[in-house]
Amino acid sequence: MLLNKTWDALADPTRRKILELLKKKDLSVQEIALNFEMTLPSLSHHLSVLKNANLVTSLRRGQQIIYSLNLSVFEEVAKDLYDFFNKAKKR
Repeated sequence: MLLNKTWDALADPTRRKILELLKKKDLSVQEIALNFEMTLPSLSHHLSVLKNANLVTSLRRGQQIIYSLNLSVFEEVAKDLYDFFNKAKKR
């Protein structure tokens, strides 16, 4: 279920900070890394979790990989939450 992957991805404060950065603009891995004190493999792991949850997308531009927020998945999660709470009200 998409919602489970989303919650798992959002559970980590580092990944939430990455999403906050990407709210402002699309960023390369190197630009994201400037905001953290961690190794590139650790950052890559966090980006991979976000990508597997469809919260971010990536695009290769030459040597760089540019990350962007995937706004459509946020809309889908909001719909899932709405449906969940609507069903709970009807019980």
